[in-house]
Amino acid sequence: MTPQAPSDRPSNYRWVICALLFFATTINYMDRQVLSLTWKDFISPEFHWTDNDYGTITGLFSIFYAASMLFAGRFVDWMDTKRGFLWAIGVWSVGACIHAYCGIASAGMLTSNWMVGFARAREIIATVDTVAKVSSVSVSLFIFARFVLAVGESGNFPAAIKATAEYFPKKDRAFSTSIFNAGATVGALAAPVVIPPIAASWGWEASFIIIGALGFLWMGFWVFMYKKPEHHPKVNAAELAYIQQDHVSEPDLHAAATRNGHKMSFIACLKYRQTWAFAVGKFMTDGVWWFYLFWTPAYLSSVYGIKSSDTVGQAAVFVLYLITLLSIIGGWLPSFFVTKKGMNPYAGRMRAMLIFAFFPLLALLAQPLGHFTFWLPIIIIGIAGAAHQAWSANIFSTIGDMFPKKAIATVTGIGGMAGGVGSFVINKGAGALFDHAASTNMVVLNFHGREAGYFIIFCICAVAYLIGWIIMKALVPHYKPITDL
Repeated sequence: MTPQAPSDRPSNYRWVICALLFFATTINYMDRQVLSLTWKDFISPEFHWTDNDYGTITGLFSIFYAASMLFAGRFVDWMDTKRGFLWAIGVWSVGACIHAYCGIASAGMLTSNWMVGFARAREIIATVDTVAKVSSVSVSLFIFARFVLAVGESGNFPAAIKATAEYFPKKDRAFSTSIFNAGATVGALAAPVVIPPIAASWGWEASFIIIGALGFLWMGFWVFMYKKPEHHPKVNAAELAYIQQDHVSEPDLHAAATRNGHKMSFIACLKYRQTWAFAVGKFMTDGVWWFYLFWTPAYLSSVYGIKSSDTVGQAAVFVLYLITLLSIIGGWLPSFFVTKKGMNPYAGRMRAMLIFAFFPLLALLAQPLGHFTFWLPIIIIGIAGAAHQAWSANIFSTIGDMFPKKAIATVTGIGGMAGGVGSFVINKGAGALFDHAASTNMVVLNFHGREAGYFIIFCICAVAYLIGWIIMKALVPHYKPITDL
């Protein structure tokens, strides 16, 4: 690499890295969505699942994800960004593909017929008289597949946030995070268009295999395209100076980032209010996004009779996640507060997050307005989802604002664990609530049965962000970077 003066025009390779993170997140969410888009119309009829069964699978996935996030952050800090990300996406891609073989494994466990194909496995399972046993065995196998998926997927955000901190200065991190985090929306947009047709044409098993294989393709690009910016031949001196500008403006934080190597204990991180503020914010809000992600197709099917394989069902989910692309504004708004209003990064992010916390309140109207047309709750959920993704981009960026780089993945993992626990509570609770509401014809206001259950969960989703923001602000009222790690 030929040295260039810092005054030269900077290269823009950091945005190539951002694009790689975007595609990794897109694949991550597509792998997550396959089950939600196939269980109600393709898998449930074969295995006789109830809402509670599905709630158990998604709830345990959240717990597995939560526990894995705690260690994934440490793993990424230990392995470093490049190798840590490779391990993460490799494991989750294997986990995604494993789902496809749960039918064959169920047939083998139920009838000792192991050497069969997908179609033959379905025929064998259909001959089993004990419905409860079919349900129990298949649920257990899918739980194992979700466990492998969760272990791998838990590494995505710790690695992506760490890579963002390595390639972007603080003032650009919320925007870059919002861009790669938009991969979640794009993945959710692509999923209803791609997955149900695959399942309808070649079987639900093919959807898991085809989508899961995308991760292995991404790994090839990451191997050859990622290096630390200071060692990358495509990052010139001017771009490197831009990336590392915080080292000059905040030398104490930079010194903390380089002191004592990469070692960072959980106990050391947990003694700071900043860690707890991030964890509380994730606990209160992650479950809302996962509820929308996992339950919207079932909501359309149960309440409005619209299947995910129907054209209108695919269009509804597509429109919902198309609206969430508005979340990119979430990365721009705090930059406006910092550059135009003179706020420090933390104050700017918290101001932006407060604004975003009000939009989910629209979810209070989702079920009431659904009596006019299902498109109204779809639009409302889309706006709430956009607010969540904007909130998410900023809450992730608060870690880089206040912690040295060596602690970023670990703190991200701690917060991710808290978010996973919150997701377990809402997903498992929702499944149990919906079955109970249907069996007892529960009445809440003017809503009956499952509609009453969905109204209750929508109300919880609506207020979660304001509660989370208030607690975060109480824990860390002002910008205070950590310099003593």
